[in-house]
Amino acid sequence: MARSTYSRTRRPLMPSPWLDAAPDVTTDRIDPKTVYDDVIVGGGLTGLVTALLFARRGHRVAVLEARSVGSVASGSGSASMSLLQGRQLQRIRTNTYQSVVDAYVAGNRAGFDWMVDYLDEAGVEVERRDAFSYSTTRGGIAAVDDEYLVARKAGLPVVKEFGLDLPFGTTGGLRLPDQAQFDPMQAIAALVADVRALGGVVVEGVRVTGVDASSPVVTHSDGLDVCSRRVHVTTGSPVLDRGLYFAKLRSERSYGLAFDGAEHLPEGMYQAVDGPTRSFSAVGDRLVTGGNRHAVGRASSTTALVDDLVDWTTRHWPGARLTHSWSGQDYGTPHHVPFVGWLPRGRGRIYLATGYEHWGLTNAVQAAMTLVSDVLGDPEPWMTALHKRVTTPIAIASGIGINAADAWWAAKGWAGAMTNRLVAVAPAEGQGEVGRSGGFAPVARSTVDGEVCTVSAICPHVVGIVTWNDAERSWDCPVHGSRFASDGSVLEGPATRGLRRRG
Repeated sequence: MARSTYSRTRRPLMPSPWLDAAPDVTTDRIDPKTVYDDVIVGGGLTGLVTALLFARRGHRVAVLEARSVGSVASGSGSASMSLLQGRQLQRIRTNTYQSVVDAYVAGNRAGFDWMVDYLDEAGVEVERRDAFSYSTTRGGIAAVDDEYLVARKAGLPVVKEFGLDLPFGTTGGLRLPDQAQFDPMQAIAALVADVRALGGVVVEGVRVTGVDASSPVVTHSDGLDVCSRRVHVTTGSPVLDRGLYFAKLRSERSYGLAFDGAEHLPEGMYQAVDGPTRSFSAVGDRLVTGGNRHAVGRASSTTALVDDLVDWTTRHWPGARLTHSWSGQDYGTPHHVPFVGWLPRGRGRIYLATGYEHWGLTNAVQAAMTLVSDVLGDPEPWMTALHKRVTTPIAIASGIGINAADAWWAAKGWAGAMTNRLVAVAPAEGQGEVGRSGGFAPVARSTVDGEVCTVSAICPHVVGIVTWNDAERSWDCPVHGSRFASDGSVLEGPATRGLRRRG
């Protein structure tokens, strides 16, 4: 039996296929003398759709992206857009009410329809495929049945499927016809061009460090202040601590793989409802698989998780040749519904959108629609229903659980770091270690591409202790999900400052 050519050399992950082939985009320089109507922090799908919707209403907009547009969450997903989302609807129903599920589905449907129409106008290819949620265990049958009932009540025309034509056994499944796949970076490029055509500016390499809710609002970054009437924070995790939303989110990483040469490519887009987490589809002539979701900074070996996903894929699709391996980060809320709206202590001038739980292609657009509606005062009924949802006791308990786990990992990190004394020998290539080295404060030391780098082990956000991510050669904070390169520079998460260099 042919197997993948993937080798376990602990090589770092690479960009996704869509990031690897991303079209060039023209961006701008910010004019610090201009007072904008709306500054959008984050140049992913949410931020760019928000900017476009405002620009179409005649607003002067500026998009500020810390890295490059689409390079974090938007370009690191599976390229699948569906209203059937594994077992997401029953999670929402368990933690809220059916009316909230109905509003969530209505918002996602609005986002889906808007995106499909926009991509058609922009000339971006969209593949229409059926979406499936499936189970492989006896216990998973109940999850399939529950998702069916909740989805039907919400008006989704899902149908039960038995005997799915897959290279492994299943115990049940659901199908939702006519969902979509598209290259997210092609969409990003089109959005950037359209925002700029309407007079907006899109600026890369500007990391926002704070916002003053004054009049005008002042957005601070390294060496640059921007003034506007409003600010919309659309980063994965809010980079502002107002409202303590970072403490209300679960941060999770998962992995994606692309293969050439796989036979019998699946015709639909598949998502497991039972463990381990798995998704797969054919994107063009490639097989794309994903899974092995875990809390950020809490996996003993991320390389082992990538290896496991490769083994699973090549076992079921012999002859598949690995071309790309990547990861992405998502954030979940206690009630499994995104946080979208104004931030506390923002004087009605600062808004946020976060918490899409792996379903960003539809939720990004519904969040953008909501942000614009909140400013213009023309909400759809589903927006009002999501804004007015009541936090249930079970959602409160889930939030307490999130914070309890964060506290436990913070304590564990400090205890381990303070009791581990580092030796003089540097870590092996691609490895990192945390401990004390001649001083009181713990340090994080790694070897990447032959360079030994020592940085503070203390996350500058809320002083958690970072852990080493061997698949991506990064330092990840297990408390609130901030991530840093081996040299300490910020990659993503709520942190706005990097790890200090030591030694």
